[in-house]
Amino acid sequence: MNTNSGRACPGCGRDDLTQAVPAAYLAGRDSVTSRERNRDGQVRTVTRRVTTALADALAPVPREPAHGLAGVAAFAGFVAVGSFLGWVFVGRAFEEMPDGAYFGTPDSLGPDLSFLGWVSGLALCVAVLATLVLVRRRGAFARRTRGRQQAEELWAHGWYCHRCGTVHLVGVPGEDTVPLTLQRFRERVWERGGYGELAARQRAAG
Repeated sequence: MNTNSGRACPGCGRDDLTQAVPAAYLAGRDSVTSRERNRDGQVRTVTRRVTTALADALAPVPREPAHGLAGVAAFAGFVAVGSFLGWVFVGRAFEEMPDGAYFGTPDSLGPDLSFLGWVSGLALCVAVLATLVLVRRRGAFARRTRGRQQAEELWAHGWYCHRCGTVHLVGVPGEDTVPLTLQRFRERVWERGGYGELAARQRAAG
């Protein structure tokens, strides 16, 4: 007979395969290090974060939206710097200074690349704009999930049954102990944090 009624799954009535939700979540998140060969044939060590489907389903907060703009900002910044250097050192950025001195390169060193100045300026504008949008979105996400602490308080009372694939809550006033699907558990936790509507967009799949 089961003596641990708190841990016992209300679905199967057993506790041999139940695990606290925080423990199940952390067990599914790990860093994996491997040695890979790049395109030049050199071997390098690569560390990647690996998250199982179960850990993802038990997450107490939504995934932060993908920020492809970070790559755009980095690439635009690279183009801006590269174009500026080409404009100054290869093109004729400043053909003649006010005192008559010349700054730049003679015609024999290559074609007129003064258009790179415009490329550099445009790329810089793109980099700045992408960075501002990225910062704004991250700030909005932080504000949206500011109730995370309340969500985690409920989340920490969950027990996951590996046999049934369900979660039940223990010791939470006002919450029953019926088995919940991963999606329903996510909805309850995220609702407690004030971002429950996001559960419909990021559905749990464990």
